[in-house]
Amino acid sequence: MTSKETNPKDAVGIRKAPVSAVSCQVVSEIGLAMLEGARKYGRHNYRVTGVRASVYYDATWRHLASWWEGEDIDPDSGMHHVVKALACLMVLRDAMNNDKLVDDRPPSLKAGWVQELNAVAGQLIDRIPDSKEPLIRTKEGA
Repeated sequence: MTSKETNPKDAVGIRKAPVSAVSCQVVSEIGLAMLEGARKYGRHNYRVTGVRASVYYDATWRHLASWWEGEDIDPDSGMHHVVKALACLMVLRDAMNNDKLVDDRPPSLKAGWVQELNAVAGQLIDRIPDSKEPLIRTKEGA
């Protein structure tokens, strides 16, 4: 025999939403952040009370900005800022999926605004092709 027989379940299973494509470690870290929220506010409280988009947008942004500016660990929770941001996005997406989102976003901008800005960035790069090397953070934190 030169090839392995395939289990009939394989043909069905590979066409379903995969969990195996997701990092177990990161999902578990999000689970810890969600546990913290459950202990503080009640497990799945956001599915009952709903969430305001702006609150979770702001919280996500604060965690990412703190990480971007060099603070890896959230001093309030002791967890990584990126994990806290992911947990915020998890709650936000869950609220969207379950009709529990209070959509207090501002009025929409015209479609294509990001692509327009990307085109300007491309023009800048074309106009200044010999870019200076970026400053890279060292292990010492500089």
